[in-house]
Amino acid sequence: MTEIAQVAARPYPFSAPDRLHLDPLYAELRRTEPLTRVRLPFGEAVWLATRHADVRTVLGDPRFSRAASIGRDEPRLTPRQLDGGILSMDPPEHTRLRRLVAKAFTARRVELLRPRTQQIADELLDAMAALGPPADLVEHFATPLPIQVICELLGVPFADRHLFHVWSEAIVSTTSLPPEQIREYLDNLYGYIGELVEQRRRAPTDDLICAMVRARDENQDRFTEEEVVRLAAGLLAAGHETTVTQLPNFAYVLLTHPAELARLRAEPALVPTAVEELMRYVPLGVASSFARYATEDIEIGGVLVRAGEPVIGSLSSANRDETVFTDPDRLDLGRQTNPHIGFGHGVHHCVGAQLARMELQVGIATLIRRFPDLRIAVPEPELRWKSGMIVRGLASLPVAW
Repeated sequence: MTEIAQVAARPYPFSAPDRLHLDPLYAELRRTEPLTRVRLPFGEAVWLATRHADVRTVLGDPRFSRAASIGRDEPRLTPRQLDGGILSMDPPEHTRLRRLVAKAFTARRVELLRPRTQQIADELLDAMAALGPPADLVEHFATPLPIQVICELLGVPFADRHLFHVWSEAIVSTTSLPPEQIREYLDNLYGYIGELVEQRRRAPTDDLICAMVRARDENQDRFTEEEVVRLAAGLLAAGHETTVTQLPNFAYVLLTHPAELARLRAEPALVPTAVEELMRYVPLGVASSFARYATEDIEIGGVLVRAGEPVIGSLSSANRDETVFTDPDRLDLGRQTNPHIGFGHGVHHCVGAQLARMELQVGIATLIRRFPDLRIAVPEPELRWKSGMIVRGLASLPVAW
């Protein structure tokens, strides 16, 4: 074990995002320096873990604390201090809040939503087909599908999507929005959810927000009004933003890997396995953040991390670890051994992972079934990619058939 008290920190991210390509430096670091010192655009220097086992340790070992980030100059991609909400909590506080919503996202509950999700997907693609090619897959399919599903689950009016979809960008923005607009959008989002909470008190309904309000009112010593509002707002934003981004990402990857796409079309039963492989293969995050702070001295990757030092783990790098995944840089839609951590790991594992899986399975399966000749309608260099955000994704994906 080595102890490194003063190490020059590399600037991080290592490079500007290039479509869905993962910077090759991650592979080099996994081989030669699995725990390395980096400095994000803002905040203090931080250790970066790149190997699968080390990232799992950082995310899952209770000796690493998210709550300890409060009051620190947390390493981050944005000028503003992170307002992590439940993501800045450790058990038992984190467990207390997560239990408010966890039952709504179990595999059994999510499967009950599959027929309705399928109906929405069919209707959206019917409308897209009626418009005729070329059509923007982001606008006509990938954006409305997860938004409508999460709206119906939470009890948020789908007709208001033009409002909260814009406001939600504040949660995933790094530089795409100025700080004052981020604050304005967050205030708008919280205010909007606060009004829905009050509506549920006056007129109860059968949806998740109402269930959260009921739990709050029956256990006022356990949940505050602000916690309920912020948790519901986080579910609304996170519950659609990542899937809105991943659906076009997955479609893009499939359309640029024609042999694997042909395999999937020939074997549609592979869709669930394919979605897991796409979750592994696509590096969604531009960089890692949400540091965990060591609560005692811990050895990671042969390096002694001192108590009080922050560590981040790269999910994208972990998902390309050659000691875990055979031929990790190859897309293999039939990959059987696939312990990816695309949804995170540990107590902060994505609460909506089962919902996202189901939506992605329905979305991809329906798309390739309905449009067997689907293709990208413009030369690849003309595709527009999002910028200034914590996630990589297409701003639009023109397709033809």
